[in-house]
Amino acid sequence: MKADVLLGLQWGDEGKGKVVDVLTPRYDLIARFQGGPNAGHTLEFEGTKHVLHTIPSGIFHADTLNVIGNGVVIDPVVFKKEVDSLLSRGVDVRKNLKISRKAHLILPTHRLLDAASEAAKGQSKIGSTLKGIGPAYMDKTGRNGIRIGDLENPRFIELYTALVDKHKAMLAHHQYAYDLSALEPDFFTALEVIRSIPFIDSEYVLNDALNSGKAILAEGAQGSLLDIDFGSYPFVTSSHTVTAGTCIGLGIAPTSIGKVYGIFKAYCTRVGSGPFPTELNDETGELLRTRGHEFGSTTGRARRCGWLDMPALKYAIMLNGVTELIMMKSDVLSGLDTLKVCTAYRYRGEEITHVPYDVVNEHIEPVYTELGGWSEDLTGVTDVAALPDGLNRYIDFIERETGLPVTIVSVGPDRMQTLLRTVLA
Repeated sequence: MKADVLLGLQWGDEGKGKVVDVLTPRYDLIARFQGGPNAGHTLEFEGTKHVLHTIPSGIFHADTLNVIGNGVVIDPVVFKKEVDSLLSRGVDVRKNLKISRKAHLILPTHRLLDAASEAAKGQSKIGSTLKGIGPAYMDKTGRNGIRIGDLENPRFIELYTALVDKHKAMLAHHQYAYDLSALEPDFFTALEVIRSIPFIDSEYVLNDALNSGKAILAEGAQGSLLDIDFGSYPFVTSSHTVTAGTCIGLGIAPTSIGKVYGIFKAYCTRVGSGPFPTELNDETGELLRTRGHEFGSTTGRARRCGWLDMPALKYAIMLNGVTELIMMKSDVLSGLDTLKVCTAYRYRGEEITHVPYDVVNEHIEPVYTELGGWSEDLTGVTDVAALPDGLNRYIDFIERETGLPVTIVSVGPDRMQTLLRTVLA
């Protein structure tokens, strides 16, 4: 059996949580493989909105096992809030959630270091979510991190204190004022909630599941254009958000990867700083933001909005080995007479169709192809045969450009507003 992968092809916020929830009945196990509470996966059904930051989006299906993989970094305080919220809605996460012993913990001082580092950058700030993600991954690669399995170690407090002392020295260098005593009580209370969830050696659990014929879906966080190596560096996240990150973040072999579902919005959005060639700082951009409710589910920050960027989309498809495309928020484009798609860039005096090395300091001018729009409201459409001609032409254009099928189209936030254009195997 192969593990399928679902990930974002833009700068995150593509709608991964909703689609994982829709696809979960086809799978025995859902596994998060990277990122942390900087993710915000929004699911909506039965009139209620649910936002998950760490827990996989299959958690609402009681018969599906959900695993937080070794590549994830976990903030116990955020995790406790998620668990409390789920319990209040009748979802007992202790029955179908497990955590890898090799996943790393985010300490209160990681969050303080994140804030101190961002403040020191001034106008050059990255646009961090200030969740401590970067410092936690720095400790991981620096071989100083504390892992979930260390909670089973009788020397845990000793390990914690040693790392916090290191962080205090770094904060003193930044001359950053803080009150750690105000943060630690909630942290240690939340650790008890984490201890109530079974810890596993996830690489064995996942490989045993594959070998026994179980169906696995790996759930990515953030988006491919935020990958630490292949994103718009340095305006990126601290983990590998591409398909290859699945192998590292779950401990499965590259030969175990099956389908790769690539999710993209019918337009583009980005939160925080960083290059965005097709950004619209006009009435159309504001219309997309308002109609699409484009505000970060983790930070609440307004998202920057712009037209679909085809060179960037093709780049992400190439990096990930995408086999099927899933288009989200097509309903937001309803009512626009003309749609634009960036099909090339003007860069250093020439027209190119690839993503160049320096997208941060060099001027990139989008070259647009115009397409007709559609006026119909999509939110009540329940059959792909009822999709308007304008949307079908838009999808056909994307399929010709990418060479891949768009198998799912989302026409609203609810799980029921999800249309299959082909029968998924």
